Amino acid sequence: MTNPWNSIISKLPNPHFLQTYEWGQVKAKYGWEPIYLIWDEKKLSVISNQSTNNLSLITDNCIAAALILKRQILRSGFSARLSILYSPKGPILDWTNESLRNRVLNDLQSFAKKQGAIFLKMDPDIVLGMGVTDSEGDVPENNGQLVMKDLKRRGWEYASDQIQFKNTVLIDLIPTEEEMLARMKQKTRYNIRLAEKKGVSLRVGTLGDLSNLYMMYAETSVRDGFVIRDEGYYKTVWELFMLGEQSKIENRKSEIPHAEPLIAEVDGEPVAAIFVFYFAGRAYYVYGMSRNAHREKMPTYLLQWEAMKRAKAKGCTAYDLWGAPEVFNESDSMWGVYRFKEGLGGKVIRTLGAWDFAPNPLWYKMYSEIIPRLLDVMRSRGKAKTRQNLGA
Repeated sequence: MTNPWNSIISKLPNPHFLQTYEWGQVKAKYGWEPIYLIWDEKKLSVISNQSTNNLSLITDNCIAAALILKRQILRSGFSARLSILYSPKGPILDWTNESLRNRVLNDLQSFAKKQGAIFLKMDPDIVLGMGVTDSEGDVPENNGQLVMKDLKRRGWEYASDQIQFKNTVLIDLIPTEEEMLARMKQKTRYNIRLAEKKGVSLRVGTLGDLSNLYMMYAETSVRDGFVIRDEGYYKTVWELFMLGEQSKIENRKSEIPHAEPLIAEVDGEPVAAIFVFYFAGRAYYVYGMSRNAHREKMPTYLLQWEAMKRAKAKGCTAYDLWGAPEVFNESDSMWGVYRFKEGLGGKVIRTLGAWDFAPNPLWYKMYSEIIPRLLDVMRSRGKAKTRQNLGA
């Protein structure tokens, strides 16, 4: 059965899987309180995680929505009760509608004040431009520039903590498979054919594969030098979204978010895998992992091609490759990954990134500048405590 929240947001412009009910439930297991904001023509409705049954009463005439994640910082015993708020890839609305945009931003700022927020962070998918900056393919998006000016005028600040990737690579799935292959770089097509010739086989993973996939992910993180969370976190995400696969509605704009692992094997041995998420006509490549064994057989190229074909067959019109450099040159840590994604024939999308609204500038400065510096000193003395993590 479709969750009312997912049904609501799937009908709005450019919905994102990080705004789904399921994502809120993932974060609820890790110290965050999901709060659901719904705008109709007359009012704003604020619904707590404990009252989600009320969502079924607000399925019509919704013109904007936002999943807000709240974490309490100071609790009872302190003179102030402070929190941090984050709307991952939200709010969702027609950002070209100036009157609606102003109404939503006004309400968000009032909401942040009432919640005692140190800041409210948001990073909606508002496009600033397409193509690599200052290249021949650079196409600015005027509305994105207008929204950015509005935020600055209102006192929002470009966030020092960019939780999600600001830029990404998007693949258009509307063309035929032959046309999608033709868009790829020659070397990418060659590596796809090589993987097929070298005996790389693919299968869709099950819940029983998750422990082995986490081990492969951990191996990847050590080899490539990035930090990952504990196994329990990923199992929570993967299991919750994989369960959606069992009851999803097959249509061109599914209201049920779901995910599936695609696993590449050589002689029955898993050597690489990716997790693909699906929601509202778009697919997302979020997690990728591989072993050192058989890397010369190019299994990751065949995995991405299979993901594109499966997403297209499910009715998706776009495949988000989840991340591109902020600076498009070899100095950026994402450069190597970007060159791989670029070969798949996608288009660079540059977005607004994360912006913070701070009702109390002093607390915001304490949280974002003074406390981190103190923690750095404590770490140097071996006494550091882990800072609260916003991570999505």
